[in-house]
Amino acid sequence: MSDHALIIFVKNPELGKVKTRLAKNVGDDEALRIYKKLLDFTQKESSKANADSKVYYSSEITKKDIWVNAQKKKQHSGDLGAKMAAAFQEELVAYRKVCIIGTDCAELTSEVIDQAFNALDSKDFVLGPANDGGYYLLGMKDHHPQLFEDVEWSTSAVLNQTIEKIKLMNADYVLLPELIDVDTLKDWELVMENFK
Repeated sequence: MSDHALIIFVKNPELGKVKTRLAKNVGDDEALRIYKKLLDFTQKESSKANADSKVYYSSEITKKDIWVNAQKKKQHSGDLGAKMAAAFQEELVAYRKVCIIGTDCAELTSEVIDQAFNALDSKDFVLGPANDGGYYLLGMKDHHPQLFEDVEWSTSAVLNQTIEKIKLMNADYVLLPELIDVDTLKDWELVMENFK
């Protein structure tokens, strides 16, 4: 067992329920196909990282799927902030460093994940800025539920609002490279060559 836990928030891959913004341009079937590609990519990269994978499903735990070596759990209730806060609280009981990712980032490699955990040796927080103003990764060593309160989730304000909260705590942080989260057709077109 590592002293690093990587929380992975996964939406169950159901037709019409994933990549809904993308689906407006490509249709539900294609959006689901793209989402499954992103899931496969995230699984491959996260499994190479120096951390224990903890997959948190959005609706139900799938027994037989691609996450063979991960511990599987169900996300708590509430908004995205409440779900993430609860997951951090749970994992920080047993782990010294915890990072969380989703499955939308088409450029998040195991090297970047390991870089995030290494950054926590000297910093209180680590953030991976996404191209849409949110973040693709957040890491910490202690539970700070206030980080997830009063944030305008799914907007371009998420990263800046989170950084402001960290500054109010007089804590320090490091930013990872900015990467692309796939939410729209334009995002997908920027990264689709990597998925041929």
